[in-house]
Amino acid sequence: MSGRATGELARRAAEAVDPTRAVELTQALVRIRSVFEPGHPESNETAAATYLAAVLRKSGLRVTVQEVVPGRPNVIADWQGTGFRASRHRTLMFEGHTDVVTEGDRSGWTHDPFAGEVVASRLYGRGSADMKAGIAAAVTAVEAVASTAPDLAGRIRLGIVVDEEGMMIGIKDFIARGWAAGIDGAIICEPEENELCLHQKGALRIGVTFRGVMSHGAMPYAGVNPIPWLARFVEGVARIEADEQARVGEHPHLGLPWLTPTVVRAPKEGEQQLNVLPETAYLALDIRTVPGQQHSELRRRLAGLAAEITAGDPRADIAIELIEERPWTETSADDPLVKALERACRIALDRQPAYGGVPGATDGTFLHSLAGVPIVTVGPGDRTIPHQRDEFVEVEALVESARLYAAAAVEFLVAEGSESER
Repeated sequence: MSGRATGELARRAAEAVDPTRAVELTQALVRIRSVFEPGHPESNETAAATYLAAVLRKSGLRVTVQEVVPGRPNVIADWQGTGFRASRHRTLMFEGHTDVVTEGDRSGWTHDPFAGEVVASRLYGRGSADMKAGIAAAVTAVEAVASTAPDLAGRIRLGIVVDEEGMMIGIKDFIARGWAAGIDGAIICEPEENELCLHQKGALRIGVTFRGVMSHGAMPYAGVNPIPWLARFVEGVARIEADEQARVGEHPHLGLPWLTPTVVRAPKEGEQQLNVLPETAYLALDIRTVPGQQHSELRRRLAGLAAEITAGDPRADIAIELIEERPWTETSADDPLVKALERACRIALDRQPAYGGVPGATDGTFLHSLAGVPIVTVGPGDRTIPHQRDEFVEVEALVESARLYAAAAVEFLVAEGSESER
């Protein structure tokens, strides 16, 4: 198919997107409170997954529902054109997550967090931007492609997973079960103001325990206070942060790297008492990295900092724990998925693409780092609005995303040279 013909097909797919359908799907999803709360058996993603599975089956997709852990199911749905051959043609993935963070104190909301109200062209509710609008846009886009290009020589896979807001067990399970095999590119449908994000920050979560000897506060000489070691460690972390910021500079889309102390506690567990020298102190670090940094080197420097403190005070007992590691990601500007999205912006939205960066990690982190899938993060919603009260998504942005996704799917799957090389 020529480039002109592909572009015309992409335009028809974008125009086939039903705005009302996109809004109603988003509202239906927002009205399902898919907050995961340990200890509350009904607070999970089951209802949202069940609803989506039914919608996708009705739309003609082949649907698989798999529990990652009890009550937390991933939904995987495939559509393929009649011209698709697995050994020859590309597969595009749209990725999203069904879990949302808690609404907190509902009295602080102007709009009911689970009503899905549309007021002045904004759709309100917890998860409206992060990221039920993105899921609805992807579903609507696939339906539009299926209706306009039934003989497409390509396949679309929807991976709608659990626990993105936690330890990302959903996408890890998706990869472990082999669902990422054969995927040639993935659009991560997170709220990024419909900017094409080719970069996302990495994350290191570190816990540091300092162990001393408990004693009465009136007789500190009878014990060993771990808190001064923690204070020196925090000062050292600030020096490492300054060194790294000076070394790598400010990334054009991600900004500066940060090493941020987020939790300080003494003792590490149990009751804090004003007149007791604690046996332990605890520090948590949330480290956000950019291209050019090596997580192994940062961990080495933190270990060196602990050794420096111990050398100055042989009584110091410092243990560093890696809680989780999420590598930064970078997709080449020349990747076929990027080029398809750039063309889709011009075709579906009649504008040049805008570019941004993802300030946090996403499920795409692991699709890229564990499965080697090229990713671009792009979706509806202000990137600063997730997790806030009165979270919302602009209806116009939602519809734009669906049209962008539909056009990008056609451009990626039927562009010249689209036979899979994976």
